[in-house]
Parts: sequence; structure tokens; C-alpha cells
Amino acid sequence: MTEVPWTLIFAHGNALLVGHVRNLLDAAGIPCELRNMTLGGGAGELPPLECEPQVWVAEHNRERAEALVKQALEEPAPDSAWRCRACGEELEGAFDTCWNCGGRKEDDHDR
Repeated sequence: MTEVPWTLIFAHGNALLVGHVRNLLDAAGIPCELRNMTLGGGAGELPPLECEPQVWVAEHNRERAEALVKQALEEPAPDSAWRCRACGEELEGAFDTCWNCGGRKEDDHDR
């Protein structure tokens, strides 16, 4: 049986971000492997970049995985600010009710 070569596609000092990348790939149906998740304590004795948590994929999935990671991490978040139809107040997307007049955010709101 031929062994499938694996390749590193993402490494970062923040293990939560590495976990996020793994979740993105899992959701896209791309099998991946996490490495170095507990090597942070070795930094100093080992080269720091060798201790960063890493995401590896099979070589045949590399291009697709890299494209997904790039898209997810480099595209700006969509602007979700909205303007209240009742009073015209500009609000952040996290709010679904206007603080000024109590108007509700609508699905087809103005930006």
C-alpha cells in the first residue's frame, strides 16, 4: 500500500486560529491533521517556528485547502452596519434593535 504524502498548509502561534482552520477544512470535507498542538513549552529549546501548532493535509488536497484558508482568513468580514428605517440612526451589525428609537432591523435594510 502506498503512503499518501502530507504537506503543511498552515501554522500559527495561536492554537485557537489553528483549530479554526481545521474546522474550516473539516466542514469542506478535507481530511486534515493537527501537529505540534502541545509543543509551545519547547520554544527556546527548540526553534520557535518548529513549535507552532500546524495543520497538514494530504498533498492531493493542498491547493483546495490553501484556497479555502486564504479565502477565510484574508477576505474582510462583510459590512453588516445598517440604518434604522424609523429614525435614520446608523447602527452596528451586532444590534437588531435601534438604541435610539427601538426600531427593528429588517432583512432588506438599507446600508
